[in-house]
Amino acid sequence: MALALRPTVLLTETEYGAALLDQRSGEYWTLNPTAACVLRCLVRGRGTDDAVRALTGEYDVSAETAAQDVARIVDELRSARLVSLEGEDA
Repeated sequence: MALALRPTVLLTETEYGAALLDQRSGEYWTLNPTAACVLRCLVRGRGTDDAVRALTGEYDVSAETAAQDVARIVDELRSARLVSLEGEDA
């Protein structure tokens, strides 16, 4: 499942992860390093399995926990309307 940032959302890397700015609403979100890693994987066209592998490779976490984290992060980003599934209407 690849994700795309919505057209009104800007992503910038920070010292602690990443920040997203929704230019439509003026709201911004900060992502911790784990969430930033997941988002980077998915917006580069890689799937959730790749995001899980990235987390388990970078952090001391089981694949099961990483998969739960990836699913939660994707759900939260989609609920906030910051991302959409690739091919989904923005």
